[in-house]
Amino acid sequence: MPDHDVRLQQLTAWLNEQLASLFHDNGWGDVPEGTLTAASSDASFRRYFRWEGAGHSFVIMDAPPPQENCAPFVAIDHLLASAAVHVPQVLAQDLERGFLLLGDLGRQTYLDIIDADNADSLFADAIDALLKLQRLPMDGVLPSYDDALLRREVELFPEWYVGRELGLQLDDKQKDTWQRVSQLLIDSALAQPKVLVHRDYMPRNLMQSTPNPGVLDFQDAVYGPVTYDITCLFKDAFVSWPQARVEGWLRDYWQQAQAAGIPVQADFEVFQRASDLMGVQRHLKVIGIFARICHRDGKPRYLADVPRFFAYIEEVISRRPELAELGQLIAELQAGACR
Repeated sequence: MPDHDVRLQQLTAWLNEQLASLFHDNGWGDVPEGTLTAASSDASFRRYFRWEGAGHSFVIMDAPPPQENCAPFVAIDHLLASAAVHVPQVLAQDLERGFLLLGDLGRQTYLDIIDADNADSLFADAIDALLKLQRLPMDGVLPSYDDALLRREVELFPEWYVGRELGLQLDDKQKDTWQRVSQLLIDSALAQPKVLVHRDYMPRNLMQSTPNPGVLDFQDAVYGPVTYDITCLFKDAFVSWPQARVEGWLRDYWQQAQAAGIPVQADFEVFQRASDLMGVQRHLKVIGIFARICHRDGKPRYLADVPRFFAYIEEVISRRPELAELGQLIAELQAGACR
């Protein structure tokens, strides 16, 4: 442990106290000698550690205030667990300092193991879990995926990708084009039926576990467009699938959602168009976020996945003539950046 990592020292002291209580309360005896290792990090300020000893394994979240707030994670964890979604058990918490002791859902994410052969089976489990999540009544205190939030997200693209990564500014004509396109995407999202939305329902946040999958990283959940999470699942930052397979999985989900009483669009073509436009809104947001993570937070590795998101956008544009001017705008910006 680095001497300068004062926060990790504080977390370790807190963890030792919580483990002593946990082992005592469960009649497990004294806390055995254990190891604390880095489990993962993500694009935020959160860090995760794994404690293991004598056959026991726990995950510790370190979410430093004021950058992070554990309270939504704890509240939404309980909400999802009430619907039998497999989420980590919160075993101890210090919300003021940003420490959580969690049950361990395993070491392998979907991203670690998914391939062309097992994708049907893994995604079938992921759809089952998503339907449980979407069946939850919208009577909680989650924020709404409203016009302001959708607009704030999509504006990350011109601010951080165009402005900071490409070093360009939109001219007046391009601003008009951007305004029309972003309004189309926002209007489409707001017109959709609403459900609980995880907001990052992708293979990296799904764990291979029993029951499968374990669901993570849900602290930003909102009430919003029904197509959001299912689109996110198949158009991921780190793995891409042939469009024909994606359409098959989307149709499977749409049929099951209808049977489960989820308020999906009654016509599949309408549902698929909404999914396409929802995806483009998300892809533009993610491109902006990855540029921000690079230029604000000093983590350039995420930019390597930006071409994947442009490929998703181009594929949709090829099927959606109403987005043709977005394709033209992107081509102009990329050409301008090469000069």
